[in-house]
Amino acid sequence: MAIIALIEDDLRIRESVARVLGQRGHAVRSSTRGLPGLQDVLNDRPDVVILDLGLPDIDGRDLLKMLRAVSDVPVIVATARDDDQEIVDTLDAGADDYVVKPFSADQLEARVRAVLRRREGGATLASSALEIGGLQIDPATHEASLDGKPLDLTRKEFELLLHLAANAGRIVTKRQLMAEVWQQPFGGADKTVDVHLSWLRKKLGETANKPRFLLTVRGVGIKLVVPDHPD
Repeated sequence: MAIIALIEDDLRIRESVARVLGQRGHAVRSSTRGLPGLQDVLNDRPDVVILDLGLPDIDGRDLLKMLRAVSDVPVIVATARDDDQEIVDTLDAGADDYVVKPFSADQLEARVRAVLRRREGGATLASSALEIGGLQIDPATHEASLDGKPLDLTRKEFELLLHLAANAGRIVTKRQLMAEVWQQPFGGADKTVDVHLSWLRKKLGETANKPRFLLTVRGVGIKLVVPDHPD
């Protein structure tokens, strides 16, 4: 059973989702507005948040950013907005999954199970820190440093760096990054990966033309390497 925080102002959808998820054994706590819902999440510490974007008091994406500043709870965005750029921007803002209305209760419950599996699967990795050529990454605290100096990384930048470090020395394709870091198994915008790689390189003190850790294998993907042994 999971504790689920549902932030949804539509009465019909809210009652339907709460009823079905409750029948599947989950405990659902509902909010009709964004800011009270955020406070409930902080107080109740749910396992998953289901968030609508079209809320009466605040835009859901702004609420997501506020939530991400204080919590890493998995968030499934459930909204009528189906614009590709909106989806990319929302995932980049920290959403773990994105489902477009109308959706079936079975589909939503399957996505809840999926984000919970991913969270449980990451627990093993989170048990130990990684160190690669002066780069230290601690999944448990969500902190990274380079040569002893803390790196100021966004959530997605940290997750991207962690995934590459966990596969150090192996080529990771952009499709794999979209599936594992952005939870888009059927692909997405390559530009999303490219932009985050560019930001990450800047914080690591390198460029695509003069890489230190992040080596691009043209036409294939990218791999994280030990700087002294780029090959």
